[in-house]
Amino acid sequence: MDHHKKGKHTEPIYIVSGGKGLAGNHMIHSLLIQYPNNNVPVIIVPLVSEEKQLIDLIGKVKKSGGLIAHTLVNRHLRDFLRKLCTENGVKHIDFMGELADYLDERLDIPSLQSPGLYREINQQYYDRIEAIEFTLNHDDGLSPGKLHKAEIILTGVSRSGKTPLSVYLAMYGWKVANIPLVYGIPAPKELFEVDPQRVFGLSISPSQLISHRMKRLQSTNNTDNVNYVDERLVAQEIRSANMIFERGKFTVINVSNKPIETSANEILNTLANRFEYRGRRLDSPYTEAVEK
Repeated sequence: MDHHKKGKHTEPIYIVSGGKGLAGNHMIHSLLIQYPNNNVPVIIVPLVSEEKQLIDLIGKVKKSGGLIAHTLVNRHLRDFLRKLCTENGVKHIDFMGELADYLDERLDIPSLQSPGLYREINQQYYDRIEAIEFTLNHDDGLSPGKLHKAEIILTGVSRSGKTPLSVYLAMYGWKVANIPLVYGIPAPKELFEVDPQRVFGLSISPSQLISHRMKRLQSTNNTDNVNYVDERLVAQEIRSANMIFERGKFTVINVSNKPIETSANEILNTLANRFEYRGRRLDSPYTEAVEK
């Protein structure tokens, strides 16, 4: 069988959900991945809470053809959709019904029938995943045009510890971007357009910076790059970075001989004092104005 042959035109799969449709989307795609080069359109129909939405959907599916896969936890809407599908000859798969019926029979506990409840309970986990994705997508100067969406921005010279500190903060749910400062190359203009109270310049001693860089060169078999560890040039880089910190009125964090945890706590405590921290997320008027 030729797995590289492009799949034939296929009717869409509609994922119907009272929430965001993430669970159904995950289940469908975990199966579709087993069929290389398939071209099955997957359409999420989220936030279904009324019968009219289902009636409109059935009319659309009858015209386009395809399958409805639903994860409705509301028993009334689930039964109504099943009836509509049967009456209109629309194929459907009920991901929740049989399991919900089984649990209703076996458990002496009334169902809350609240869509999105699992995600709500596990919101901290989803926030963390989102923060990690954001941080990785904004590592080492990537996507400077979206800096205003970062909750924390780190900047500094090469090997000053920006990436590991960014990832550490992201593990706790913070969206972090980091911007490298390269001697002789202007810092991106976006760095000076964001709220400076969220920007932290990482300061490091020349000796420790050279030590970090030596290890990096050895690990990449690039020991011929003598300028990267030249004491005079390194000192020049650090002075240039400090001037940028001063120009942008950024908060300077000395990371020399400090574990990541200490530097992270210093940053978060600074933000807490500035934005009257009463929860995990810190919003400033500057950030809100930019996003509007």
